[in-house]
Amino acid sequence: MLKDTLSKFFKVDSLLSNLSGYVETKVELAKIELKEQLGKGLARAVTWVLLVFFVAIFLLFTSIAAALAIGKSVGIIFGFLIIGSVYLIVSLVLWFNRDRIIRKLEHVLTPSLTEDK
Repeated sequence: MLKDTLSKFFKVDSLLSNLSGYVETKVELAKIELKEQLGKGLARAVTWVLLVFFVAIFLLFTSIAAALAIGKSVGIIFGFLIIGSVYLIVSLVLWFNRDRIIRKLEHVLTPSLTEDK
């Protein structure tokens, strides 16, 4: 009897009900926000993959055309060797400067990944 009276006086039942409703609402909101962020991230990733793919195809065909054009004057094999050497030099420059490039990319990309849009 005293327990019921104290429970009604302090409205513990409604307080617990409101608290559990609040927690459930916060969990649902977190799920919705997570799904939204996942959708945005996936859309960005797909866009970047497509962009990189088409740039790579463009670079491939442009390289073949340049090798054939150079090959007309110095020989077809040497045209492809010259273009391949250009890619080797670019790759070596990137390799030896990779730490500096990584730091710059981290500096540029980290703020855009942490900001809320």
